[in-house]
Amino acid sequence: MQPETPPQRPLRGIALKLGSVLVFIVMSALIKATADRVPPGQAVFFRSFFALPVILVWLGLRRELTTGLGTRNPVGHVWRGLMGTAAMGFGFAGLAFLPLPEVTAIGYAAPLLTVIFAAMFLGEEVRAFRIGAVGLGLAGVLIVASPRLTLNSGASAAEALGALLVLFGAVFAALAQVFVRKLVNGEKTSTIVFWFSVTASLVSLLTLPWGWVWPHPDEAALMVTTGILGGIGQILLTSSYREADASLIAPFDYASMLFALLIGYFAFGEVPTATMLAGAALVITAGCLIIWRERQLGLKRDRQRKAMTP
Repeated sequence: MQPETPPQRPLRGIALKLGSVLVFIVMSALIKATADRVPPGQAVFFRSFFALPVILVWLGLRRELTTGLGTRNPVGHVWRGLMGTAAMGFGFAGLAFLPLPEVTAIGYAAPLLTVIFAAMFLGEEVRAFRIGAVGLGLAGVLIVASPRLTLNSGASAAEALGALLVLFGAVFAALAQVFVRKLVNGEKTSTIVFWFSVTASLVSLLTLPWGWVWPHPDEAALMVTTGILGGIGQILLTSSYREADASLIAPFDYASMLFALLIGYFAFGEVPTATMLAGAALVITAGCLIIWRERQLGLKRDRQRKAMTP
């Protein structure tokens, strides 16, 4: 496997990352716009299948069609695809019941849970600092979700279901990231991106007997667009990590909250509550602390390697 190009253009990397975040939020908004009629399994299919042409064109332009699709770990891709498909399905289902900013905030549980699952399944060392940051972030997630999960607070059963669905989606998204961490040791990023879309397309077809609908032309256009946007977003995300260190651009994930607030307000008339904003602030703070700590540890490891080099 060829090493990635060294980071050279951090500002370009940040711009690409922000572009991917915006594209994914717009994609989620389009899915939410059709969620009252289009079942989540069908939405996952359109999101995955119509991303494939975009990804194939990208690989062709990079001259990686022959090298970027071959895999040495098909079973790993299947497991990553199953976890990722479940994550999308639960997340898309939650969009039908909750405001876009709340779905975004609860979804921030995924990188926090990844820290826990990586320690459990990959044997990664987790020290007190990261444990404390994860605890802080999960407390923020609970603050966001608790008004929906507590029926006597005025929340409906549908809202409680929506919060649970998004939480389940975050769990599966974290598990998917664990499989990605295992795959990157021997697979190219383009390979992981391509085979995920293939696996998700095939797995989502299994939900066809459970209520797929014949979409109206405007709904079909929106769903096809979600797939195209999903492919574009994945390309922008992948490209951003070629241009800058992960520790530099990772915090820009949280720009998704700003985009979600703006789109939620102007497109769906969703006004965020103080509780939701407070919980989201805690989650974002925790995520940034983890990223900062990872950067510090990475710098320390680099210094140690240089000191040991003769």
